[in-house]
Amino acid sequence: MSLGETACSYAALILHEDGISVTADKISTLLETAKVQVDTYWPTLFAKLAEKKNLGDLIANAAGEEPEEESDDDMGFGLFD
Repeated sequence: MSLGETACSYAALILHEDGISVTADKISTLLETAKVQVDTYWPTLFAKLAEKKNLGDLIANAAGEEPEEESDDDMGFGLFD
């Protein structure tokens, strides 16, 4: 993952978490404030992604579900039976 991708990903997540609409201008402003230089197409690309996809759903899908814990129930047979 390139610096531009990573920086714009974090910027989009920060904006989403704060309830601010994710736009190219806001991503660029956030990156300029952090003194991170990226190619000019990255903020626009991530803003278009945020328009088409719900970032909350993407975060939830990436997190996934916690695997079920194995139970210690007696299954009716033993190791040495």
